[in-house]
Formats: sequence, C-alpha cells, structure tokens
Amino acid sequence: QVQLVESGGGLVQAGDSLRLSCAASGRTFNRDYMGWFRQAPGKEREFVSAISWTGVSRYYADSVKGRFTISRDNAKNTVYLQMNSLKPEDTAVYFCAAVIGTPTHYDRPEYTYWGQGTQVTVSS
Repeated sequence: QVQLVESGGGLVQAGDSLRLSCAASGRTFNRDYMGWFRQAPGKEREFVSAISWTGVSRYYADSVKGRFTISRDNAKNTVYLQMNSLKPEDTAVYFCAAVIGTPTHYDRPEYTYWGQGTQVTVSS
C-alpha cells in the first residue's frame, strides 16, 4: 500500500522558515514526479511546486518563487519543501503528491498518490 506522509508543518510568524518533508512508502518513486499543493480554507487546492525524478527540473507557483525550494532524496524516497520568508497568505494545509512517470500537467492536481496534509499557519 502506497503512503505519503507529510511532516514539518506548524505555527510560525511572518518571515520565519519551515521545512516540510514527505516520506513515501510502499513504492519507490525515484522515476516519478513529485509535488506539493496547498489548500486554504474556502479555496481550491493549488499548485505550489513540483520536481522531476532526477531533480533537474523544478517548478514553482509564481506566489512562492524565490522563497520556496523543492528537493528530493531518492535514496530516502523523500521530497522536501524549504519555505523561507513565510507570509500569512501561505497559511494552508500542504499536501504532498506523486504521479507515476511524468505528468501531462505538473501544476494540476492530477497526481496519483496524495498524503493527508500538514497544516502551516503563518501569523502576521
């Protein structure tokens, strides 16, 4: 059974940093894209970042570009999201996702596997 488990969320102040982790089990994703999405209350789930299986290709939403960095450790079957200079508008539940192979649209929530999410709250 494939599982994605996020960790690292929490309550921080504006300007602080957090590092999210997503540990995968039940399948090795070292040939697959992985991504992060987020969902704020009353809003649709939105794309945050994605990374190819080699780590060479990385994509970011405009709202987080320059502040967030996605990375992965295929040996550990884990993907990370380093979030710096956090803003109150970054407050959301953050979900890790994985898709087999290369997605048609990396920025759409059309991924195969999803984690349960981790809450990130940024106070002003």
